[in-house]
Amino acid sequence: MDINRGGRLLTRPSSDEAGFDLRFFKRFWKICRLLFPSFWSSSVWLTFFLLLLSLLEQVVIYFIGLVPSKYYKIFLDSDEDAFRKHLLYSVGLILAEAFILSTKSYVGSLLYITWRGSVCSALHKEYFKDILYYKLNVVEKTIDNPDQRITQDVDRMCSTFSLILVPIIITPFTTGYYFYQCWNVTSYLGPVSALLFFVVFTIINKILMSPVVKYFYLQQKREGDFRFHHMQIRTNSESAAFYRAGEVEKLKANQKLRNLLKAQGRLIRWEYALNYFINTADYLGSILSYIAISFPIFSGKYKNLEPSDLSALISQNGFYSIYLINCFTKLIDQSIQVTDVAGAAHRIGQLFEELGRLKDEQSEEHHYMHRSINSLRNNGVDVNPLSPNGTTAFTVNDLTYGLPKSCKVLCKNLTFQLSSGVNVLVTGDSGCGKTSLLRVLSGLWKSSSGDMSINVRLGPLGMLYLPQKPYFTDGTLREQITYPLQVSETVPEDNKVHQYLKLVDLTGLLERLGGLDVETDWNWYDEMSPGEMQRLSFVRLFFHRPPFAILDEATSQVSQDMEALLYRTCSELGITFMSIGHRSTVRPYHDMELRLEGNGSWSLSPLQVSSINR
Repeated sequence: MDINRGGRLLTRPSSDEAGFDLRFFKRFWKICRLLFPSFWSSSVWLTFFLLLLSLLEQVVIYFIGLVPSKYYKIFLDSDEDAFRKHLLYSVGLILAEAFILSTKSYVGSLLYITWRGSVCSALHKEYFKDILYYKLNVVEKTIDNPDQRITQDVDRMCSTFSLILVPIIITPFTTGYYFYQCWNVTSYLGPVSALLFFVVFTIINKILMSPVVKYFYLQQKREGDFRFHHMQIRTNSESAAFYRAGEVEKLKANQKLRNLLKAQGRLIRWEYALNYFINTADYLGSILSYIAISFPIFSGKYKNLEPSDLSALISQNGFYSIYLINCFTKLIDQSIQVTDVAGAAHRIGQLFEELGRLKDEQSEEHHYMHRSINSLRNNGVDVNPLSPNGTTAFTVNDLTYGLPKSCKVLCKNLTFQLSSGVNVLVTGDSGCGKTSLLRVLSGLWKSSSGDMSINVRLGPLGMLYLPQKPYFTDGTLREQITYPLQVSETVPEDNKVHQYLKLVDLTGLLERLGGLDVETDWNWYDEMSPGEMQRLSFVRLFFHRPPFAILDEATSQVSQDMEALLYRTCSELGITFMSIGHRSTVRPYHDMELRLEGNGSWSLSPLQVSSINR
């Protein structure tokens, strides 16, 4: 699907563009540059080592393959001494092969881990760049289940590719060698018949691989949808339980399951056809060597050989021919695994492409958001006559915004600013665009028109946002308080932390945990009430003490007395705030009221100074 954005035509990924085609090879080539970033990277040297082990394995297999022919001659000649020597030789070869196979498996696992780390790290770098993860999951929604693509699809692609890379590289060389050996024994009949055999089954498999890739891609999408529904139930189980929504959620879950099973059914039907021809190739190949050698034997070419020598020759040729067929069928056998790699690579490649597109869009939006405020002042804009001399967090002029990808306008030509010492209260009916304004100011949404200048950093060092439902990461209590900074980036200040926890009446939480730095596997949303979560988010705000804060109904779940304490503490710490609130009790702590009417109109007026001590 094509869209026009800023005069540029951008192509969004389609859900059905997954096949074993040129698009796959282009996407996979880009991924390979992550798998092998440079000649000196560990993945390159691990691959070289794996190739050397595989070549050594082929040498050992060659000698193991000749072992039976020597036994035939020894037994027919009744040579006991030769038997003992050959037995020791055979055991040595087997032990060597076992060591090589184990080492190959270990090195292959190391290669898989290295690749997964490289691809996931590259995805994380793009995914967590600024707010791309938000746009991908909430605003754009052009990619299904990004979490599944990063966690499961990368794992499956790297694991499978580590198993098939070396066989695909080394098989052409071993094929050439055994092609030559077969030619010496059976003339052209053996190798040519094997080659024709390979060509026929390769064409059949190529025809069947594209639909397998397509339905693998679809099955992975349905798998993600099914898992996501259960994740929603786990996250919101209490709300659903209050509704007694088990029956309707069961119906929805079963529908997701039916969609998944339908996609899996299509996949296994095509895999059945592919497996049929792969197995046919395997077993037909086992008798092809005897068909090839039958011609020189029945023609009398080897009639002068002794029975022991003829038996050894038949065994030797059987090994050459069977291994040549095995080299060909090994490539055919990789078809299923190649389709897994192709399907996963399509999904990962699409994710990279969409992240790149969003990154380009975001760069344009940042340029728009950071226009100099001087251009507004030069035009004589005086948006808030009550602003004292001091820092201005942001200024908007003639700002018009609405819902993304919608023609509905929430507010037109909005002009105001947030300056140090002037607290602004945003009011209006539900759905009028209050939280949407915060999304525009934070750069989560793009405005339709107007000028906007952000003069402080978004975050704990400039302007910190407190949502109605706070976000808590996994980790210790200290990590919740220092978020979104790492603990190592902050000064501990334990006394101050304890003081704030006591101020908001959360010392009981500290006692339950046993300390600020005690590791816990808590799900914070299950262990804390909504009021406790809001109070803890204010501890986070007080700890960082930014010059500005955005409070989106951040006190809706606490008592009025606690609300008053929280607002007074913000003022005492010198934090200027812009609040969204419905309670009349928050009005005394603000200087200006920005009222949004919901039909595009708005008003900005001073609030009467209250006698409440702030």
